Amino acid sequence: MSIDVDTVSDLIRDVGARVIDTRFRALHDHQIHQKKPGDFVTDADRQAEHELGAALMKYVGGVVVGEESAFADPTILAAVPHADLAWVIDPIDGTKNFVRGSVDHGVMLAQLNRGETVRGWIWQPQHGHMWFAERGTGVTCDGDEVTRGVSHSPVRAATTHEAYKIASPVVEWRMAKWCCAVDYPLVCLGENDVTVYQHSYPWDHLPGALMVREVGGVVRTVDGVEYGPQETSGKLVAADEEAYETVAGLLR
Repeated sequence: MSIDVDTVSDLIRDVGARVIDTRFRALHDHQIHQKKPGDFVTDADRQAEHELGAALMKYVGGVVVGEESAFADPTILAAVPHADLAWVIDPIDGTKNFVRGSVDHGVMLAQLNRGETVRGWIWQPQHGHMWFAERGTGVTCDGDEVTRGVSHSPVRAATTHEAYKIASPVVEWRMAKWCCAVDYPLVCLGENDVTVYQHSYPWDHLPGALMVREVGGVVRTVDGVEYGPQETSGKLVAADEEAYETVAGLLR
């Protein structure tokens, strides 16, 4: 079975409008929880993951893994690399931003076939943008093709980790948005050339990594290992080889 891009986009928008948007800047204390200190989850995260996963199972089936279900049972991730069809969901990327009332949050969804990311969606509800990538066919934002030029000089690099911000005349450090659903599109748009991450969880990175690669970028560890669904160490998301080498060389 298959499902077309517009149907999936509509499912994401519908769940977002009913479950997430209605709670934006309207959360009550009892709807906000912490998985560990500083790691927030809300009732909206849990409900959105459940409803989007249920909708995908109804339409097309496959293995469905969401951030919150994987937190409860990490062993479910083992099925993703071997499944003919798998869906990886981040119901609210940037939950801390969402809790604080920041518009920088989004819904992320990746489709994998036998462990390979073949399609990815990022919905930015408060910005009103739907990003989509399909392996080998490029990236669109709201249906329009996305292309980007060469990286800047000095390279514009974003991160939330101060320890990475090594002073250099060839790198201009910026603060990332604390939200992969916003930071990856900023690389695709050319606003930033590199984003440096300390950790990698598949729900945070699979859709965006596909998008960056489809516009000619790279997603690798500092030591040059290509990012994949099972890679959990830190990595660089770079617009092109030159930007990657500039920042990776500095961090090495």
